[in-house]
Amino acid sequence: MSPRRNRPKGAPSAPADQSDRSSRYGGWQTSESWQGEAWSVRHVAGASAEGKTYRCPGCAQLIPSAVPHVVAWPEHAGVDDRRHWHKACWNAKDRRTTRVQRSRNAPRF
Repeated sequence: MSPRRNRPKGAPSAPADQSDRSSRYGGWQTSESWQGEAWSVRHVAGASAEGKTYRCPGCAQLIPSAVPHVVAWPEHAGVDDRRHWHKACWNAKDRRTTRVQRSRNAPRF
């Protein structure tokens, strides 16, 4: 007995290099304008962030493992300029002051 086919015989298959990359990270990618710059914003599902923690630049707190969040970077910049934000911090980025209050033990970056 042969395995069952999940698609019809004549259905085209997408090449791996042209597949939708946003589904790979469990979210979708958009382009937004902030402070006169174009930013790429990717919404990351919690399942794809399993086992990783990041520090949010908006509140300087850790984003725990497996928590949905946002990855944003300027469109003209490279991969090294990506920053992981809490969704609420990214949405409130225009309302925050540049002076973030940190506790004594919080690391500075």
